[in-house]
Amino acid sequence: MSTCREVALKALKINEPACTHMKCTFGGVWNGGGGDGQKNMFVASFFFDRAAEAGIINPSLAVAKVRPADYESAANRACATGLEGAKSEFPHVETDNLPYLCMDLVYQYTLLVDGFGLQPQQEITLVKKVEYKNSFVEAAWPLGSAIEVASSLS
Repeated sequence: MSTCREVALKALKINEPACTHMKCTFGGVWNGGGGDGQKNMFVASFFFDRAAEAGIINPSLAVAKVRPADYESAANRACATGLEGAKSEFPHVETDNLPYLCMDLVYQYTLLVDGFGLQPQQEITLVKKVEYKNSFVEAAWPLGSAIEVASSLS
């Protein structure tokens, strides 16, 4: 896991101080505003999918609570498991994705903890679907972008 973590830290440019925005996280990237939103973090898309595939959460749920440390634990398991044993250890991961599982989980943990500055034990909410007018809508980055735009109008 340590080699993948070094690669993730380098890819995220964690130690680069060049910030041209008012609030940055890593590599000069805007942090989305931070503030109280950091306390109630909602994460969607690939974070949910990998957590479900790695056995961190129940894949049939629309919403689940996890901690960044859960990604770290799963990453440790994935990185310690050889490719031959990975299918039995992680039966929900598609065979073509097994070679990337270790790196994906390490990257997600590193992004949450080092990139966004969350504590490893901080609870976050994973979202697959959001309830809207008595039906569920798939949660993805365009939804978050729309919520941000709508919120800034009020």
